[in-house]
Amino acid sequence: MVSAKYKTRRSRIGVVSIVVSIAFGFAIASWEHLLAQVHKASAMAYSSMRMADGKRWTTRNLDVKAIPSYCYDGSELNCRQYGRLYTWESAQRACQLLGDGWRIPTDEEWRQLARHYGGLLKESVEKGRSSYKALRAGGSSGFNALLGGGRSPDGKYARLEDHGFYWTASESGPATAWFYNFSKGLQALSRLTVEKQWALSVRCVRE
Repeated sequence: MVSAKYKTRRSRIGVVSIVVSIAFGFAIASWEHLLAQVHKASAMAYSSMRMADGKRWTTRNLDVKAIPSYCYDGSELNCRQYGRLYTWESAQRACQLLGDGWRIPTDEEWRQLARHYGGLLKESVEKGRSSYKALRAGGSSGFNALLGGGRSPDGKYARLEDHGFYWTASESGPATAWFYNFSKGLQALSRLTVEKQWALSVRCVRE
């Protein structure tokens, strides 16, 4: 006959084994998820080209998971088509995930890029139309900017296929930062400022 003490010990061992198995399985799943994200980020790093400003830019909107970041309207399909929307803080981390010196471009780097293709709305004779046309998806530059809209701090999505909003690394105030706006209505590229808690599209740059 098996003693009650032995049964209790065996039950405890069984419980411990189950807990260890679950923890081990969770660790493997987490590691596999991390590897998948690293592979995805590495693959995206090759989707880039050297632009007229002499720097290498990614040629599709960033779609690397960083917290917080969002798919427009919560749809993974929109993430695949337009990339993710990032707050200013998460945008910094997301570009770094690509490795190899990738980072979010500064205000001046965006401005210089625009100047090579015709300039900005308030800084060019053509009022930002040439740069909008060249840098938009299908344009002559190969930059392929998309009109991915944005997400406000209260969780509302807007402007899909009307505006492409792109963060810069440059602050315009303690709670705000510069971004670049591809406006379908104006057919122009402009430079604006917004609260850092908005979620916008991201391109990355390196030397």
